[in-house]
Amino acid sequence: MKKITLIITAMIFSGIVSAQFRPEKVIPPPDGFKPASTNTFISQYPAVNAVSRQVYFRVVAPTAQNVQADLAGKKYALTRDSLGVWTGYSDPQVVGFHYYAILIDGVAVMDRNTEAFFGGNWENSGIEIPEGPEGDYYRFNKNIAHGQVRSIYYWSEINGMERHINVYVPSEYEINTKEKFPVLYLIHGWGEDENGWSNQGHMANIMDGLIASGKAVPMIVVMPSGDIKTNSDVREASGNITGIFTRNLIPFIDSTFRTYTDRKHRAMAGLSRGGFQTCLTVSENMDKFAWMGTFSGLFIQPNTGIDEVFNGMFKDANVFNKQLDLYFVGTGTEERNPKDLVQQLKDRGINNIVFYESPGTAHEWLTWRRALNEFAPLIFK
Repeated sequence: MKKITLIITAMIFSGIVSAQFRPEKVIPPPDGFKPASTNTFISQYPAVNAVSRQVYFRVVAPTAQNVQADLAGKKYALTRDSLGVWTGYSDPQVVGFHYYAILIDGVAVMDRNTEAFFGGNWENSGIEIPEGPEGDYYRFNKNIAHGQVRSIYYWSEINGMERHINVYVPSEYEINTKEKFPVLYLIHGWGEDENGWSNQGHMANIMDGLIASGKAVPMIVVMPSGDIKTNSDVREASGNITGIFTRNLIPFIDSTFRTYTDRKHRAMAGLSRGGFQTCLTVSENMDKFAWMGTFSGLFIQPNTGIDEVFNGMFKDANVFNKQLDLYFVGTGTEERNPKDLVQQLKDRGINNIVFYESPGTAHEWLTWRRALNEFAPLIFK
């Protein structure tokens, strides 16, 4: 009897007796809803209706008194059944990627059915509201060659410890083993990390498609952390990140990969705070970069005149035009829009600026995917 009891207990904890103890696995979603692409392996929920763009949540919490889904700035109350399963629908959502949380009696937790994405300075649940064919540029295409995203650590003398980066190498890198490649340094935003562009941004799929179609030249893309972690394991949102990028990271990349090392073959771009860090870094190192992009980034410091901002980078239009081949500014139509500031720069004679607006999106990953898709074809040409 004891042996049988132990076997049954092991079966329960291993998930074999899933029909009784894991009802979210066996009850199909409502008609028209399918498991989100961001769910864990066999999880049926949350489910998304591609037509209505609603999300159907299902949370097993028998002892909870109140359960809500917190999605895109709005909380949705879920309804409890007799077994302690909470369900409910969201309003129609904007297509693209969104973070969300489940509130159990007011405490925000991850949905165990969803993959984890680092955003807002903690591991979040995330959900993809699918686009139609217009989103194919960031989806995996089985009919083209694919590059690699490599997880690498390098040593930073300034930081005094190892730092993690993700590095995309195009498929040509392994084929043309004597060829050198230009490098794009691509920075994440505040509250996210160096994995964001690969995971939430689908950067590799975007670059694979652009390169395969001939729209972009084959390039290496380096995705570093924009934060500084100390030996006490504290992450800081400020610090000498420009020095780390230029004195530690760039020399490491140039000594590790087959790269062109002149400014004409080096670009930097970033989203949100990463755009601000891009402007800081490039403005202090105009001899190292010829291409710059900001996606929803603060490219003009508050309470600072255009002549003084970023080491006077915009003060002399003729000098700026000679030093930078491109300044790309991307934004969503539904977020704070720098259109007026861009026009001021153009009026000053800065003629190598490209302004892009992502229709219908705000401060979110679909804006930044689209911006990268527009920016990458313009550089190194």
